[in-house]
Amino acid sequence: MSSNREIVFDTETTGLDPLKGDRLVEIGAVELINHVPTGRTFHQYINPERDVPEEVVKVHGLTTEYLKDFPVFSEIAQQWIDFVGEDGILVAHNASFDIKFINYELSRAGHQEYQWDRVVDTLEIARNKFPGQRNSLDALCKRFNIDNSARTFHGALLDAQLLAEVYLELLGGAEPTMDLSGTTIKNGKESVSTDIKKVYREPRNFEISAEEQAAHRAFLEKNIKGALWFSDEKEEEKTEAT
Repeated sequence: MSSNREIVFDTETTGLDPLKGDRLVEIGAVELINHVPTGRTFHQYINPERDVPEEVVKVHGLTTEYLKDFPVFSEIAQQWIDFVGEDGILVAHNASFDIKFINYELSRAGHQEYQWDRVVDTLEIARNKFPGQRNSLDALCKRFNIDNSARTFHGALLDAQLLAEVYLELLGGAEPTMDLSGTTIKNGKESVSTDIKKVYREPRNFEISAEEQAAHRAFLEKNIKGALWFSDEKEEEKTEAT
């Protein structure tokens, strides 16, 4: 397919570790080609073949009773593999978590796991771009003025859509974004009924608050010992004092 095809995705699970029995309960994904949304999405609820703990239900709202009639992962694995394709770059926030679960389920179903060299972690990008700041998906939506008011629960497709917008902003802020307001979900299946609109934004300057400046300075002082600019500041302070 195209040379810069990316699959921005998110998962919901029964817990934190597949090696301790936790399983996938939902996958949502958005396709980008050359950083432009194509309108193709993937969404599937999954029967985890185990109970969903109550504390986890409070996060994503998916109960054992609700999920029991959906297919198990092995039944939808090929659909997911076909959607990602051989050339798709996988983009996720805190990607090690999502890839860990995806690879566990793929291996369990007898399929090849994804290699890390085809994965992009937006959390790592955000931490490099905004060191010492809050870089959760909600925090990044707030920073980039992306409307996440519909995010009352964590939902894989909605989170993937929000992450796609955040990802484009992290790439520079003048990338095309998307209008996916016509995307609907019915019985765990995608239904795209909207035209994708390319909206080009002017580059924006972000004002940094005093609190953020202080947090950034604390981060630098802790992690970059003897930085030259701190020496310059001390010399300036001495000059001003005399």
